[in-house]
Parts: sequence; C-alpha cells; structure tokens
Amino acid sequence: MAKETHAAPPVIGRHRYARELRALQIELVKLHRHVIARGHKVLVILEGRDAAGKDGTVKRIAEHLSPRELRVVAPGKPSDREETEWYFQRFTVHLPAAQEIVLFNRSWYNRAGVEFVMKYCTRSEHEAFLEAAPGFERMLVRSGIHLLKYYLDISRAEQARRLRERRRDPLKQWKLSPVDEAAQQHWRDYSRARDQMLLRTHTRDAPWMVVRADDKHQARLNVIRDILARVPAPDVARRLARPDARVVREFSAPLLEGWVAR
Repeated sequence: MAKETHAAPPVIGRHRYARELRALQIELVKLHRHVIARGHKVLVILEGRDAAGKDGTVKRIAEHLSPRELRVVAPGKPSDREETEWYFQRFTVHLPAAQEIVLFNRSWYNRAGVEFVMKYCTRSEHEAFLEAAPGFERMLVRSGIHLLKYYLDISRAEQARRLRERRRDPLKQWKLSPVDEAAQQHWRDYSRARDQMLLRTHTRDAPWMVVRADDKHQARLNVIRDILARVPAPDVARRLARPDARVVREFSAPLLEGWVAR
C-alpha cells in the first residue's frame, strides 16, 4: 500500500491565532445557544498521547460557553467499588442530558491506551473493551447524543520537548505523573495500541477524527472548526466551519501508512 503523506499547514503567528480563535469561539457560543434552545445532547471525546494538547484544546472549547450547560470530565483512577462494576458504568453518569455539552478529557478509551500499555488491565479485558465499545457508542448515538471523537497525534520528538517543558515549568508540574514519565519509553507500545483502537472502534455511527497536533494552535483551531461543521446549528457561519484537511482527517486505514506519528 502506498504511503499517504500530506504537507503540514503553515505556522500562524500569535496575533492571527488569537484573532481566529476569538472568531471561532463566537461561533461556538452560537452553537451552544442552539444546543440549549433545542435540547440537544453533545459529547466530545478528546484522546491522544501524553502531552498531545488535550488540556489546552478543552480549555479553548469551553472558555466562553455557558458553565451551567457545559461539563468537563477528566476521569481519574477508578475506586475500589468502580473496579467491580461493568467497565462503562462509571462513565455513563457523566453523559450529557438535554441542553448539555460534555467534554471528555480522556474517556473510556483509557482501556485501549494507557491501561493496556501499562498493564493496568488484562489482555482479555482489553479485547472485551474493543469488542464492546462500538456497540456501546452506537446506543449513545441512537439515543440522540451527538458523539464526536478526536485523537490528537504528535511526533515522538514533540512529545519529548513538551515533557521536558513540563519538568522545568513550576506551573505545569501538576501534569507530570509516572505514566507521563513512561510515555517515551513505551512509544512503540502506544503506537500499536492506538492503531488497534482506531481500526477496531472507528465506525459509521462514531467515527474517529485524527488531529495532527505538533502545532498546538492549528490543532485547537481545527478541532473547533470540525465541531462547528459536524454539530448542526443554523446560526453558525459555514465559512468558518471548514477544518483544514492537513490538520484534521477522518480516520481510515491508509492514514496509518504515513499520516500518523510512528
């Protein structure tokens, strides 16, 4: 199979980034207003390697939306009781009700990534998850939830640079964990786990969008553009709801041959 390669988008300056971000956040407010008025339910999942930029992307999406109808969920380690539950059970309490947008900064896909790579779950639990996830998400979508899934992908060199920055910056050291410290050591294991996850859980009902995230500015802007494009809202300016295909692409198997970081 021929490798599929694409040039990266140009780097944009801080002033242009701030200007474009503000314009897109205004459209997000319009979208949220429509979600509230029509009683829609929106669930956005952001996954990716450690230091891929999930926190910053979530912050820019949520920054100006109504705090009463928006929730950010960042699942931690399951409790002893949760360890005995059906795997998806602890996530269902966070699903959106009518009028809500919920942003998952990591999600049930922990089992396909960090839990599997770091051996926090068994191989049989990992396989059971990959089999169950498409059906679980199909039920969510058919219940009326707008489900958007983004995988933020970065290169090994960029991940190393960001992890070094975290260690030096006293305001970012809360982000460091033993899992982060092992990210580079287990780079190839995470790549294999990511590939299997994308291949097994990308469906028509709940497709994965892969985001090239070495450039944080471009990643944030284009995730927002993609949300605006995929959640129906008549007041949103369609000219702004156009993600750059060099940054955001719907997953397909050929992307593994040249577009995602190895």
